[in-house]
Amino acid sequence: MEADAISLFTDGKPGKCCAAGVGTVLRHVVVKVIRLSCPCSTAVPLQHRGTESTVRKVNPCMACRSVSAVMDEQALLGLNPNADAPYRQRALAYFEQLKESQDAWEVCADALAKGIYSDDHVKFFCFQVLEHQIKFRHPGLSAAQQQLIRETLMKWLQTQLMNAQPEKAFIRNKAAQVFALTFVMEYLTLWPKFFFDILNMVGLNPHGVDIYLRTLMAIDAEVVDRDIVHTPEETRRNTLIKDSMREQCIPSLVESWFQILTVYQQTHPELTCQCLEVVGAYVSWIDLNLIANDRFVNLLLSQMSMEDLREEACDCLFEIVNKGMDPVDKTKLVESLCQVLQSAGFFNIEQEEDVDFLAKFSRLVNGMGQSLVLSWSKLVKSGNVKEATETLHAVEAKVPLLLQLLVHEDDDISTNMVGFCYDYLHVLKQVSPPEEVGPDPSATGSDSVLSLQLPQLTEQQKANIEAVMLAVMKKLTYDDEYNFENEGEDEAMFVEYRKQLKMLLDRLAQVSPELLLEAVRRVFTSTMQRWQTAPFMEVEVAIRLLYMLGEALPASHGAHFSGDSAKTSALQDMMRTLVSCGVSGYQHSSVSLEFFETVVRYDKFFIVEPQHIPNVLMALLDQRGLRHSSPKVRSRVAYLFSRFIKTLHKHMTAFIEDILTRIQDLLELTPPENGFLALLTSDDQLFMFEAAGVLIVSGESPVERKQVLMRSLLAPLTDAFRLLLAKLLQESVEERQAALADCLSHAVGFASRTSKAFSNKQTVKQCGCTEVYRDCLHSFLPALSCPVQRGALRSAVRSFLHRMIICLEEEVLPFIPAASEHMLKDCEAKDLQEFIPLISQITAKFKRQVSPFLQQIFMPLVLAIFEVLGRPAEENDQTAALEKQMLRRSYFAFIQTVAGSGMNEVLANQGAENIERVLFTIIQGAVEFPDPIAQKTCFIILTRLVELWGGKDGMVGFPDFIYKHIVPACFLAPLKPTFDLSDAQTVLTLSECALTLKMIHLKRVKTVLFVPVLRFLTGSKVLFAPQGSEFIHFLQHEYLPSLQVTTEISQVGQNQSRGSARILVLVLIAILVLIQELCQVLQQPDVKVLKNYIKVGGVLTRFWCRWASCDGFVCLQMFFQRAKL
Repeated sequence: MEADAISLFTDGKPGKCCAAGVGTVLRHVVVKVIRLSCPCSTAVPLQHRGTESTVRKVNPCMACRSVSAVMDEQALLGLNPNADAPYRQRALAYFEQLKESQDAWEVCADALAKGIYSDDHVKFFCFQVLEHQIKFRHPGLSAAQQQLIRETLMKWLQTQLMNAQPEKAFIRNKAAQVFALTFVMEYLTLWPKFFFDILNMVGLNPHGVDIYLRTLMAIDAEVVDRDIVHTPEETRRNTLIKDSMREQCIPSLVESWFQILTVYQQTHPELTCQCLEVVGAYVSWIDLNLIANDRFVNLLLSQMSMEDLREEACDCLFEIVNKGMDPVDKTKLVESLCQVLQSAGFFNIEQEEDVDFLAKFSRLVNGMGQSLVLSWSKLVKSGNVKEATETLHAVEAKVPLLLQLLVHEDDDISTNMVGFCYDYLHVLKQVSPPEEVGPDPSATGSDSVLSLQLPQLTEQQKANIEAVMLAVMKKLTYDDEYNFENEGEDEAMFVEYRKQLKMLLDRLAQVSPELLLEAVRRVFTSTMQRWQTAPFMEVEVAIRLLYMLGEALPASHGAHFSGDSAKTSALQDMMRTLVSCGVSGYQHSSVSLEFFETVVRYDKFFIVEPQHIPNVLMALLDQRGLRHSSPKVRSRVAYLFSRFIKTLHKHMTAFIEDILTRIQDLLELTPPENGFLALLTSDDQLFMFEAAGVLIVSGESPVERKQVLMRSLLAPLTDAFRLLLAKLLQESVEERQAALADCLSHAVGFASRTSKAFSNKQTVKQCGCTEVYRDCLHSFLPALSCPVQRGALRSAVRSFLHRMIICLEEEVLPFIPAASEHMLKDCEAKDLQEFIPLISQITAKFKRQVSPFLQQIFMPLVLAIFEVLGRPAEENDQTAALEKQMLRRSYFAFIQTVAGSGMNEVLANQGAENIERVLFTIIQGAVEFPDPIAQKTCFIILTRLVELWGGKDGMVGFPDFIYKHIVPACFLAPLKPTFDLSDAQTVLTLSECALTLKMIHLKRVKTVLFVPVLRFLTGSKVLFAPQGSEFIHFLQHEYLPSLQVTTEISQVGQNQSRGSARILVLVLIAILVLIQELCQVLQQPDVKVLKNYIKVGGVLTRFWCRWASCDGFVCLQMFFQRAKL
């Protein structure tokens, strides 16, 4: 509600609130006294500067019963938008005070009823207070107070009828919301004549009609609007309201709408538009015959010729057409409406100059077309062939109008027709023969049947398809006003519009791929023959169409140049024309971009015709591509160049060194102090370094030559890195430090990116580049000890080490200890979180090779993690909490990696005290922290540790730890309130918990004797079957009995009746059965049985905990009633 109060300062135009004026008015307020201001109340009394003397003269107890109190004058001053902050704060506090009081709102009600205040913001304030009472406290109000609300609203409405000028719009809207809330609360019970009372009062008074219509829209928002989420109870209530309205008042409301539309269409167009909006909103759930009749439709059609009303009339007709109904009736309704509209000349689009109206009219036409298509679909599925055929003819009769609106120069009008066009093409896709279209993975079973039942495409339908193609091709074209260098909102809207047109093109390809291919080929060839003289938008769209064919006519792994000869031949001809006609030199950025996008989209073409590669390479490398005047083009071409090289490097052996020479200046590290604006950004350079790496590695040069080329690529980076690092150590200005650190990070990133060129077939070692990257490590690692800008530098070097672990393999190991030592100094949570994956990667890859190193670094790393996790943080610091959570996950993941890599000696050699400390953190992570991802990891660790140390040859003392801590953890974790079994991660955690229990069972094997367990109530013995597991024996005779389940039941049962005792017996038996079943399931060879059992058992166990911690017997009865036991 604070937001509501704040809206006082922003809604509508601000009015002036004079302190003296308000004070004068306040002296005339006669209302019930506010209890909060009563001296005999326990609450703090309100202070009223302007009326202090008046209050002092009144006996306090009498004031509680009969003397008028006033509103807080100083607080009301704060409602003015221009008020100072203290006054605004006081107004907010006063608003909260009035809301919390039982009857203080009556002051506001009286002020509204009597029209005491002239200040708009005070009126709005009063309505807000009243709104809060109705919305949140209405059921608790007395009958008299509820009556007061009704009287207040009607008196306020009556006042509006007599005012010369209406209230401000924001006040009328708020009043309508309060009326609507009251209606929702009282219509079904206290105020069934709500609408009749309002209609009788307002008559045809313009001010009253305005409030009436606004109230109807507010009721629609509360009761009908599907965009608002309602509770099931609210949904049931809203359904009852609508049912009651249909029976009691809808005909009267419809009649009032007709009268308003008729009376005010000439004199008050704004009221008429409001009424049309109301009709459109309500028609979706009332009897359509009340609206879709001659008098209403004729009235709406006449208003479509009135300039002020035509757009709203269009919207109203759209809602009528959009109403759900029988397909045959819907077809008749749409057809009759179309006939009338056509007769009235609305289909003559070329004669209409009002673009805003055409936008509304196109929406109406689109709605009618989609309604007909939906009716056709329903009729076909129901087997009504006759009606379906007639409906299909009706759909196709609208296609000429569809095409007129689709090609309209205004994109908003065209956009509105995309839905109908797409649906129509979907109909044709089902009509066309399967062999022409090919399989459509999106088609349903009924679609397949339709394809076989209906005839092939007619000549007219083929003509329609071609017309749609031409329309889409035309509308894809940029206009002269498109700003390519500084794209704004209009440009973004056109990009979205193009995406919708692409959907139509994809659908056209499904309907008739041959027609589409031929149409694109015709447009493309014609344009390329005259590209030197054609406008840029024609050249761009011609190339764009070729590009879009790649998605419209999909091929496996981009194999567009194999398979169907007709398609392959057409695409090859167009690509050959594209790369040889010289259009790459067109002087417009949009054409340049589209050229390179298309070349890379069809890169497989150059495998078929490699002779064109040199021409394309030159275009990529010169002023047409990487050196283009547009930064946008250069940036995109850098990425496309990388893709082109990676796909076709095998065909570029002869050009490798020439390419490297030509891009050498684009690979230079740009220091921040030179002030030179580089052609490419650092992000763009990443693609260039990757492409250079691919050229060197994949070439057929000898190993020695590859080493030389790679060194010439990376040596400038390492040399520059050393110089810049020295400058950073001497720099004292923080801004300059950040710029230098950024440049150093880029250098490391570039070197790292070149390593992506290597693969299993072409390793660093095989290419002779090991020494080159070792030199890089020698150059980069000193940055880890840099005292400034540690975060950026450590992150860059850490990423490089990740790559080197993959590429250099064991050659990287000598660098790890020193790097680790530096990265563990003065680290934050994020530093540790990013460092742990590096150690985990080393552990997983090299295993026992790094065991001595891990034994040495293990406890320093763990202690560093503990220290960071133990640092105090602000309670509401969500960022710090999230960082600690992620660090905790990384820590557990590290322990999992160590345990899972078979290096138990790393943990075993840490000393008993340290081992115990680590083990307890794992138990804590499994049980205490409400993080299912971390919990799952902890149970995986526990399972592995039980497997390693839980047997006869395990660590000394670990069996005790299993029974004292691991077993309880497996039972306690699922009992936590935060253990949510509806969460997928939590279910996985439960599965890992089950695996832990299973592993304990397998490792702790020992022969035990058959033992009677319990005698209960009736004297019968409940016995457990003999088991061969020490763990089973522990569960049956030590752990589960220690929970004292039966004792608690017995204590409760002593005070219950015989019937209650019977329930308790059942509960006890159920628990004993669960114990018995658990022990049996643990011994099943299939672990899935245990997982499923634990999932169900977890629910029952938590039920028991709930019973044991509250009113147990009542809870048990409720449980067994629901379970029908």
